[in-house]
Amino acid sequence: MKFRSLLVCVLFAAPALSFAASKEITELQRDVALLQQQLRDLQSSQDKQFAALTEVARQAADAANKAHTDTAVIQNSLSKNLDDQLKQVVGPVVGARTSMDNMSNDVRALQQAVSDMASLMAKMQSQLSDLTTAVKAINITPAPPPPQPGTTAGSAPGPSGPPMPPTDLYQNAMRDKTSGKLDLAQQEFADYLKWFPTGEFAPNSQFYVGMIHYGQGNYEAAAKDFDNVLEVYGENTKSKEARLYKGRSLVHMPGHKTEGADEFLQLIKLYPGTDEAKQACTERTSLGLRCPLPAATRPPAKKAKK
Repeated sequence: MKFRSLLVCVLFAAPALSFAASKEITELQRDVALLQQQLRDLQSSQDKQFAALTEVARQAADAANKAHTDTAVIQNSLSKNLDDQLKQVVGPVVGARTSMDNMSNDVRALQQAVSDMASLMAKMQSQLSDLTTAVKAINITPAPPPPQPGTTAGSAPGPSGPPMPPTDLYQNAMRDKTSGKLDLAQQEFADYLKWFPTGEFAPNSQFYVGMIHYGQGNYEAAAKDFDNVLEVYGENTKSKEARLYKGRSLVHMPGHKTEGADEFLQLIKLYPGTDEAKQACTERTSLGLRCPLPAATRPPAKKAKK
């Protein structure tokens, strides 16, 4: 009885259960279909994105290839431009260096010319000073020479006396030297020294005898003449020039350059700042030697430590 009741209940419940199961299956199928559609959409979206990515990669590769080509072109162009610029620069630089060398030679020649001009000006200044002295001496009435044995005062000098008064003799010698009659001038200067060895113009006469020997290339005789100006007459108006030309004469003599350089150094020390000292410094520089610093520019001596 119970079994029948249970069976009846099952039979009545079966349609309801079947309907519920069918509804769940239908919903499940709809969900599956929806998932499949989403999967297809996702696949389609991925395919599109992959295609776009592939296109971007292809474009990037093309751009890289083009950039590589452009880089090669630019590099070749730069290399060519650098070569052209190097060629354009090297030529002017070489030319400029040659010009600088030529300019250096010109500067050295100019320095030598300036030195020669300074020496010439010193000579001209000396000659002008001598001419001034001679002009002043014209207005001085010379003292009559002492009478010679066997003659009376006021009579003409005998053969053993001077040929003329000292001022006239010196003026004649200067005039002949200026006009280029060097042999005659040398003899007249020598006559002055012979007859008036302590006269007013004795140092000048001795100096000009040395200058004539120097101009003739007789440097040994010139050196002796300039040395006499310094040793016999002491300090005089020709001392600076005599020492300068004594040094130059010694430099021209073989084996005496060191002595000449010492004379230049002595001149610089004795007469600092003078034109002759500057010329002596130039002479030492030409010999590869240095000149002493002026006293004002010398560094102070270091004190000894106690």
